[in-house]
Amino acid sequence: MILVHNSANTLQFFRETHSTVNLCCCCYIQIHHEIDYEGRGDLVGAAVVYLDEDEEEVGSEMSDLRPIKGFSKNGSDFVVDDCDAIGQHPFCITGGYDPLDPNGNITIRWDVLQKPADAHHDVRLSIVNYQLFRHIDFPGWKLSWTWRNEEVIWSITGAETTEQGDCSKFTGGSLPHCCEKKPVIIDLLPNAPFNKQVSNCCRSGILSSMLQDSVNYISAFQMNIGSADTNLNISLPTNFTLGVPGYTCGDPFRVPPTKFPEDHGRRSTQAFATWNVTCSYSQYKASSVPTCCVSLSAFYNSTIVDCPKCSCACQGQTGAKCVKPGESPPVLHLGHNGVPKPVVDCSSHMCPIKVHWHVKQSYTQYWRVKITVTNLNHARNYSQWDLVVLHPNLDNITQVFSFNYKPLNIYGNINDTGVFYGIKYYNDMLLQSGENGNVQSELLMQKDSGTKFSFNGGWGFPRKISFNGDECVMPQPDDYPRSPNKAHFNAQTTFFSSSLVLLVSLMLMNVLS
Repeated sequence: MILVHNSANTLQFFRETHSTVNLCCCCYIQIHHEIDYEGRGDLVGAAVVYLDEDEEEVGSEMSDLRPIKGFSKNGSDFVVDDCDAIGQHPFCITGGYDPLDPNGNITIRWDVLQKPADAHHDVRLSIVNYQLFRHIDFPGWKLSWTWRNEEVIWSITGAETTEQGDCSKFTGGSLPHCCEKKPVIIDLLPNAPFNKQVSNCCRSGILSSMLQDSVNYISAFQMNIGSADTNLNISLPTNFTLGVPGYTCGDPFRVPPTKFPEDHGRRSTQAFATWNVTCSYSQYKASSVPTCCVSLSAFYNSTIVDCPKCSCACQGQTGAKCVKPGESPPVLHLGHNGVPKPVVDCSSHMCPIKVHWHVKQSYTQYWRVKITVTNLNHARNYSQWDLVVLHPNLDNITQVFSFNYKPLNIYGNINDTGVFYGIKYYNDMLLQSGENGNVQSELLMQKDSGTKFSFNGGWGFPRKISFNGDECVMPQPDDYPRSPNKAHFNAQTTFFSSSLVLLVSLMLMNVLS
């Protein structure tokens, strides 16, 4: 907990406990009660004071920032009582930071299309996936928020709410589309009637990643909102959620108005006002256990290093369901409200997804790797799957068979990370566990001519592998398949040569005698 003293235009805060989890010591703070479309609200300037381990002041910074949540009032002071909420604000450090996609997030854009003149006005919402390799799969996003007052959704195009709610305050004529205090909005199906569609809608809530599909990473819908009280100013809602495991959203913050191109880009119009909501992903919030693992093998060693034991679960563990060899999987009743729990093949690792990396062959100037991704989950297919691999030789990749490949050059000249994904209509769908529940490809990489190439020390194996953006469990480096021992190989060669010379000598002696 952090105590914030409120005085005129200065806020000073200090750490009340010595907890090392989400101290918020680098959060930019601004206190507010409410902000509406006209920009009205109780805004306070902020001076952020940084404290060291001994709670001595080491620096400060003045700022006029946007409101964030996580505060409660105590007399003339404010208490930061929700560091997790503050941690998702774009000006704060987040727990979902991914060094392979440092700028990745999903942004909810709230565009007010014209200046409100009465109790009704139009809003366009866009959900934009700015992540390089994470996507939203079936059953799709379920956008939700909490209205501050008595706002309602009169009509909506390109999406729909799951419940209408209690609209008894409205009598006569047509009723609002939704009167819920906390509406839940879902995307329309692809075959929705034409008069209910808008641009970038109707994809069942599925969002592609930016690398895999440069068109379908945006969802949008339009709605007309109002209030039962015509004298009430309509305010921005709060508590946005995507309805997708692992994502946490911050509060809205104002940005320059969105511009909409027209006439093939020769003209543009713009919104009256625009707010953004940033949602970040954390694998640990999405699942308490890993969801994939990696096994290794090589042509120079007969040992196959399997996934570490109990990588995702252990057999017999509470909640861990598995299908033994020869058994038929249970009949599954799949609904529309969420992803079913995994029902996997019984194994030592109990992971739904297994990635196998095999160093297949070594040539004079090249070396070859085979990658196999196996779905061991009987309850789910994986559409638009992707694999992120970290290996130092990916900068010399020559050819990829059966997969698409794009490098991740996020740190300038360092090119050691790449994204592999399926070819559309060929293997972009990873089917459920069974005979066809796998995809595979081979990579051809050129050996670096500037150094002496060697497989020693497990160099041929990846440093990290992620499936659909979630990091997989790797074997320990000490367990990697070892390359042949050179001294042992030389000793065997010397012994063989000596034996051959001795045998030839004996044969010659027998002939001469």
